[in-house]
Amino acid sequence: MTPQLSFDGLRGDLRFEVAMARHTSWRVGGLADMVYTPADADDLALFLRQLPEEVPVAVLGLGSNVLIRDGGIRGAVVLMRDNTAAIREEDDGTVYVPAAVTGAKLARFTAAQGKVEAAFLAGIPGTVGGALAMNAGCYGSDTWAYVVRVEVVTRAGERRVRAADEYDIGYRQVRRKKPSSPEIFTGAWFRFAAGDMRSIGKAQTDIKTLLSKRLASQPLDLPNAGSVFRNPPGDHAARLIEACGLKGLTVGGASVSEKHANFIVNPKGAARAADIEALMAQVQQTVETKTGVRLQPEVKILGEAA
Repeated sequence: MTPQLSFDGLRGDLRFEVAMARHTSWRVGGLADMVYTPADADDLALFLRQLPEEVPVAVLGLGSNVLIRDGGIRGAVVLMRDNTAAIREEDDGTVYVPAAVTGAKLARFTAAQGKVEAAFLAGIPGTVGGALAMNAGCYGSDTWAYVVRVEVVTRAGERRVRAADEYDIGYRQVRRKKPSSPEIFTGAWFRFAAGDMRSIGKAQTDIKTLLSKRLASQPLDLPNAGSVFRNPPGDHAARLIEACGLKGLTVGGASVSEKHANFIVNPKGAARAADIEALMAQVQQTVETKTGVRLQPEVKILGEAA
């Protein structure tokens, strides 16, 4: 367990021994040694400068796309979530977005300008920071296709701006080309095609259509973390899972969704992280045995087993 540390000058919220089930969309997870919600990027940098180098740091946005084990997380968790942070349009035509705001907020902001390309972000259940970290996407669009440059804070607490071409971008993965210590995305500049008054209505209609499609096809009324497995090349994880007859498969309090096979749900809030992880493993094994395809997790697994 990380000892309780003291910090000077912080403006954010620092708590110790925090139940992570309160901060994940699956509603599971053990205690984190400490959780810090920074007031802004400067405050985050100050926190990291004072945090001992040996203390590990994990970053969460809305807690989707992540499974935190029942034994919790040693070290520090940084919560990057603040949907009141301001998005702004720059003089060069780019849109600056703080990492702590939701993708849905960015989609609405650009829709009001008639920029239709960002509508897909309304369908991603997380923050812009999370979308940057994993190149999140849906319905044929990916986050980094529109990134011009990003703003980061290093583990040593230094603020940097990096160009998009400093990163290798793949399907649901992002890596700096030049190896470095871990960095936290604090914002990004996006470039979307210019819109006009005539395209405002289309952008807003696109968002409504996308959200209606999500509601009809995904179990959004139950605790879930989004898509559990990556789509294998040329196929869809949901199709393979359903074809193997795994809809409704249950381990403990966790179940494969009857509505969308690539979702695992916690319908009564009684699942443990261990149930979800065991169910993921069972789905992987069954699909591989029956189809020869080894599904790779899209969700990130953090922490220690109980």
